[in-house]
Amino acid sequence: MSVDYDAPRVTPEEEPNSGFEELKTEKSGRREATTDVDEAELADSFELPGADLSNEELLIQVVPVQADEFTCMSCFLVHHRSQLAREKDGKKYCRECES
Repeated sequence: MSVDYDAPRVTPEEEPNSGFEELKTEKSGRREATTDVDEAELADSFELPGADLSNEELLIQVVPVQADEFTCMSCFLVHHRSQLAREKDGKKYCRECES
């Protein structure tokens, strides 16, 4: 409920007794409960035009971890050696996971 702070103040005796009427209108305006719809179910039935990539073949060249890189044991991303924050028991952690 918003309050107009510039409006003149009204004492409780001068204030009209409209609280009961407001409650009646709010209760009658209440919406009925709706059933939950599974979002995954909706996503399965929704298809974008031209989104069928089943006949496409992806060509990706996988490069192994280089000598100056490491895999963070917290986020499992490959980082350059300059991002190494600490090494504990042979496990390496990046600066982002340490902060």
